Amino acid sequence: MSISLAKGQTISLEKGSGLTKIFMGCGWDPAKPAKKGFFGSLLGGGAAADIDLDASIIIFDGNKQMIDLVWFRQLQSKDGSVRHSGDNRTGDGDGDDEVIHIDLTALDTRAKYLVCTVNSFRGQTFDEVDNAFARLVDATKKSEICRFTLAEKGRNTGVVMASLEKTSGGWQMTAHGTPTSGRTAEELVGAAAAQI
Repeated sequence: MSISLAKGQTISLEKGSGLTKIFMGCGWDPAKPAKKGFFGSLLGGGAAADIDLDASIIIFDGNKQMIDLVWFRQLQSKDGSVRHSGDNRTGDGDGDDEVIHIDLTALDTRAKYLVCTVNSFRGQTFDEVDNAFARLVDATKKSEICRFTLAEKGRNTGVVMASLEKTSGGWQMTAHGTPTSGRTAEELVGAAAAQI
């Protein structure tokens, strides 16, 4: 049974059998424009614009130094343990818009933190986004472990969504939902490091 995380909440991922392969699924929808006036209500308000957001995973060591970055310009980590599904430029449809697969057993041994960020390459703000979420799935069992839905809107172009941390007791996940500026994952590295 999946757990719905609140902002700032941390959960252990090690209950039961140990995780080996997971994926982070991120999704969003274009915000529907406000209906204006009599004719707007008759015509349904108009179509929502496409939203081009980019999900990324930034890998840090125990000193919060970046080891690697997986995003739409680098779809695989240097060691092959993290793979990105590719860029979704519209946000249309239900379910995950972008997926990042992680083989926890093949990660660089220095990796302590995996931070999931979402940013708007085109500069669209989160005022233009509805239903943004990040969900963690056990890829072996094909079952959702937890989900974090972003409640806040704003003029920001980036969000530090969630992080995974390797502890002495195993992996844990924290929901952040921290707004930040930046239109590429490279520009979100500092904000991501500040959350771990």
